Amino acid sequence: MNMMTLWHISGWEFAALALAALLVGFSKTAVSGANTVSLAVFAAVLPARASTGVLLPLLIAGDILAVLTYRRHAHWPTLWRLFPAVGVGVVAGTLFLVRAGDGIVRTSIGAILLLMTGITLWRRRAAARPEPEGAADGGVGAGAPADGWARANGPVADGAAVATRAGRTTAGAYGVLGGFTTMVANAGGPVMSMYLLSAGFRKLGFLGTSAFFFLIVNVSKVPFSAALGLIDGHSLLLDAALLVFVVPGAFIGKWAVNRINQQLFDRLVVAATVVGALELLLS
Repeated sequence: MNMMTLWHISGWEFAALALAALLVGFSKTAVSGANTVSLAVFAAVLPARASTGVLLPLLIAGDILAVLTYRRHAHWPTLWRLFPAVGVGVVAGTLFLVRAGDGIVRTSIGAILLLMTGITLWRRRAAARPEPEGAADGGVGAGAPADGWARANGPVADGAAVATRAGRTTAGAYGVLGGFTTMVANAGGPVMSMYLLSAGFRKLGFLGTSAFFFLIVNVSKVPFSAALGLIDGHSLLLDAALLVFVVPGAFIGKWAVNRINQQLFDRLVVAATVVGALELLLS
């Protein structure tokens, strides 16, 4: 019995999975939010719960390629602040998966992603409003937005907003949501994309920090997924066939990211997040 017969998929369905695997590699080295489109394709072709187990090893492969590419740009203080909250979210997501059906999972994740996108866009618009007269004299401390979005002179340094009390609270909230969404549907990418953008990360800092974040988090999810029966010999067989498409996707992303300016990069991340969320809600 071959792999396609084992999973009851047609040639066209395998082609869709291959394209989604290519997009996994691209999202890891270019536009992170695009990964939710891969999630939607896998959930459409395969059973929704089983699709998360198939997708996880491919995500880890993409994470390794991203770490090799952007390892010098990671902001570790941000990562250390996120990990405890992420752990809480992963445990909560595991308990949720034990009880929830596929439909509830997809609807919940899609709604969370749209909510996070709306909040980030609102904060960005608020931060872009003109400063009160004289505020510029106080420098970054007086006039810069707490979430790090650019005013006239551009954003603050990568991760600068995380050091504030509000920044730590925000990191905790996004960490729990990121851990929860990544565990139940491998959909933590858009949540963390919104957090890193709102915290003021520029393109390379964004990619380096998210690369290490997801490599560590996704590897830590493997025992939970295996215990739930989401990763087994059948899923790994399909992974072996799809892995060859992740690598060229990562190289395409690396080529593209050097040709995308910061403003376009931000817009692509937000747009990909919205598209992925709508796919989850409507599928």
